[in-house]
Amino acid sequence: MARDLFNRYVWLVDTLKRHGRMTRSEIDACWLRSRYSDGRPLPRRTFYNYRQAIEELFDITVECDQATFEYYISEEDAHSESVTDWLLNSAATNDILSGSRDVAGRIFIENVPSAREYLGVVIDALRAGHTLRFNYHPYTRSLPTAGVVIEPYLLKIFKQRWYVTGRNVAEDRIKTYALDRMKEVVVTSDSFRPDPAFDPESYFNDSFGIVVSQNEPKRIVLRVDHRQAKYFRALPLHHSQTEMINDEYSIFHYRLRITDDFVAELLSYGPSITVLEPPELRAIMKTRLTEALKGYE
Repeated sequence: MARDLFNRYVWLVDTLKRHGRMTRSEIDACWLRSRYSDGRPLPRRTFYNYRQAIEELFDITVECDQATFEYYISEEDAHSESVTDWLLNSAATNDILSGSRDVAGRIFIENVPSAREYLGVVIDALRAGHTLRFNYHPYTRSLPTAGVVIEPYLLKIFKQRWYVTGRNVAEDRIKTYALDRMKEVVVTSDSFRPDPAFDPESYFNDSFGIVVSQNEPKRIVLRVDHRQAKYFRALPLHHSQTEMINDEYSIFHYRLRITDDFVAELLSYGPSITVLEPPELRAIMKTRLTEALKGYE
């Protein structure tokens, strides 16, 4: 029953997002066509309860225009809207897949192991403003670091892995940790106030993924063949992406810091792309490609 209620909340938010502004009669008409109505209208009290639950669960306010008696979702900032869309997409996907048990053997999805065990714990710490303590075993070290304590500032998902960024209390600096490399994670009783100088929106703004360097962002120019350009158009590498289209190729421009994860991403496209600028990134690409070729000599 709880799962079904959650799906009904998702349905209402999705309906209002798609239609913009709707009267109760218009909402009722969509409700009667949905699989949740069982042919019965949506009671006024139930609609009111759904509105309250949506605000608590998604931090989304369903407003009513008293002049037109139309319901709509109040404006959100761009980041909050992207998080809401992600939640709705995930919920909608789960809803669809839960009704597809008969073809489960023919549905293949990417695994996100870091979300299962500790995502809820980290969110609890973010919500309460308490520090996290855990043992951490990165791939770059043979032994884990025990008793790491951080003030969690933000969560980020990148390439199917969840990361938490915050101030390492012992080192007094901002660091990022992969949830799937953490063990024995607990929320402590110690509270904290985030550093007012830290801006979660801008922290990763000039980074490709989760690696943040002290280097200044660079103007990066790529020549991309006609076929690969279609993929970049559909799924940009970074929000700063702009494109100049030519007959046989496209020129893509970015403003980014040069980091190892960005270089690895460029290398994964092989001969489909060529770095034109800056010179230091061209040199890095040449060195990495030469080293890779040595393994085949």
